[in-house]
Amino acid sequence: MADHISASRKIIHVDMDAFFSSVGQRDDPSLRGRPVAVGYAAARGVVAAASYEARKFGVRSALPSVTAMGRCPDLVFVPPRFDVYKQVSGQIHEVFARYADLIQPLSLDEAYLDVTANKAGIETAWLTAKAIRAAILEETGLTASAGISYNKFLAKLASDHRKPNGQFAVTPDMGAAWVETLPVSRFHGVGPVTAEKMKRLGIETGADLRAKPFEFLQEHFGSSAGWYHAIARGVDDRPVNPNRVRKSSGSETTFDRDLVEAADIEAGVLRMADEVWRWCDGRCSFGRTVTVKVKYGDFQQITRSRSQPTAVSTHDGLRQAALELIRSVLPAEKGIRLVGVTVSNFVEAQATAAEIAELPIFAEGIAA
Repeated sequence: MADHISASRKIIHVDMDAFFSSVGQRDDPSLRGRPVAVGYAAARGVVAAASYEARKFGVRSALPSVTAMGRCPDLVFVPPRFDVYKQVSGQIHEVFARYADLIQPLSLDEAYLDVTANKAGIETAWLTAKAIRAAILEETGLTASAGISYNKFLAKLASDHRKPNGQFAVTPDMGAAWVETLPVSRFHGVGPVTAEKMKRLGIETGADLRAKPFEFLQEHFGSSAGWYHAIARGVDDRPVNPNRVRKSSGSETTFDRDLVEAADIEAGVLRMADEVWRWCDGRCSFGRTVTVKVKYGDFQQITRSRSQPTAVSTHDGLRQAALELIRSVLPAEKGIRLVGVTVSNFVEAQATAAEIAELPIFAEGIAA
């Protein structure tokens, strides 16, 4: 029954093409056709986003700015403009609303749309995706790519297949076979660490993954076994959920230099706790788990977490929890380049997916 329901759905995944850098190139014609990175060319800066011209040189998000400039000497850095990104994202989501009622934003520049109900009265999902992309281009001057399929997993894979400024459809009769041809490193839910582990186990493609018995996957991947077993067969019954609940709120920063003094490190953690608290307090969303992240100068990364029976519902409570966690790794055995604070395991968390201004922007802070 589930397979029948899944196959009857029409899901579109829309993903803007190099969104942040494309906005910069749109607004400054002198940047068009040039390698552009969003971020700062500072010693401790981090690339937040890169244009396609920059990606040809191996410049990617989260890459240290110094490394990026080494790979691409002609790289142009532009500062992030969050207000502009959010404004343009609002325009894009207004376009989405004309074609679907079930919309699940993933970030400022991508979303799932369930067009099974055919709100716009367009003959096919393929033509609906073309209409959406054309409207976005006309109204924002930016291009988007789209994937069309019968479930979210395949639609997201498909949107990347014809980038930039293209679209690709995976039909029910081709889904399972198409998945078998792809490297598992492209699969949603298979990060670099898991992909490397799979490679050591002889799993490099969807076909390799499908060939492994469920018991084998369970032995090596635990609770994720069911997901891997399903997607290897092109199966994903998750609905497009407009009320997706945010699972965490976090903030982190990269210091201008490696820190070793406890007072300086604690001050950085408290600043991040204050930023997280502003979000939690503003949304009345309070979590039971506080996590502190530490990245050392040699890029070794550790985390320390603590959960409690009730939510951390005061500013002082969050600051104290963050301080206790960071103090568990002090004095620092070596210089610290980054700290972060995250609150998760929300109690009666508020759904924020529809609030465009609060959608995820970057995975890592940018040092100015």
